[in-house]
Amino acid sequence: MFVFVKLARFNKLILFTKTDKTMGTTEIVLNTILKAGKPLKSGEIALAAGIDKAEVDKAIKVLKKEEKIISPKMCYYDVVK
Repeated sequence: MFVFVKLARFNKLILFTKTDKTMGTTEIVLNTILKAGKPLKSGEIALAAGIDKAEVDKAIKVLKKEEKIISPKMCYYDVVK
């Protein structure tokens, strides 16, 4: 289930995903980036996934070490294709 919300302050559409309790934080972060289809900031990932930004930052660090995500520009993250 997906919900699109337009943030008036940022004038952006954010995709919220319904998270599964059995999924780990790294899988949630990876799926959120995949579903967005574009590079996202960690704050945008946290908002869309419904988890804390600190947890997202930890998951990003793990995913970068595993070379599953890249940073195409400063502070943005995308899935390796």
